[in-house]
Amino acid sequence: MTDQLSEKAVAENTVISEILEKNPELHGIGNYEYGWADKNDVGANARRGLDEEVVRDISAKKSEPDWMLDLRLKGLKYFDRKPMPTWGADLSGIDFDNIKYFVRSTEKQAATWEDLPEDIRNTYEKLGIPEAERSRLVSGVAAQYESEVVYHQIREDLEAQGVIFLDTDTA
Repeated sequence: MTDQLSEKAVAENTVISEILEKNPELHGIGNYEYGWADKNDVGANARRGLDEEVVRDISAKKSEPDWMLDLRLKGLKYFDRKPMPTWGADLSGIDFDNIKYFVRSTEKQAATWEDLPEDIRNTYEKLGIPEAERSRLVSGVAAQYESEVVYHQIREDLEAQGVIFLDTDTA
């Protein structure tokens, strides 16, 4: 057990070192204060930056219709032409080429919490979301993890009354 913990600590330190190497401005900001961190291998193969190829890839992964791809490409053209705002906070340090704009954490949306991959389910358990749903404290739950909604559910009594509650991709 101790060997597994030390291997995990070494792996986490390696990931942190890689992040700090790529983003030196993060040095000295501090550690995550809530006591856990999810593994970071899901987005390891995600491409950084935003260009037409990335937009086409995202749209294809989402199985979007052509009209949606056309809207995304039009949006990209507007984005590329717009200057950074000069009012408010200084945004000049944003490195848009270093951002991963789409990370798929699971292949399909889960119908139940038990259908979610264990690591994602554990994150939401720690946040108390399934308990809130079981206790009927919420009318509906849409859980987003990385770039996509991984779980979506509405209370049956509301659905029976015709309430429509959709994630943004479906809507």
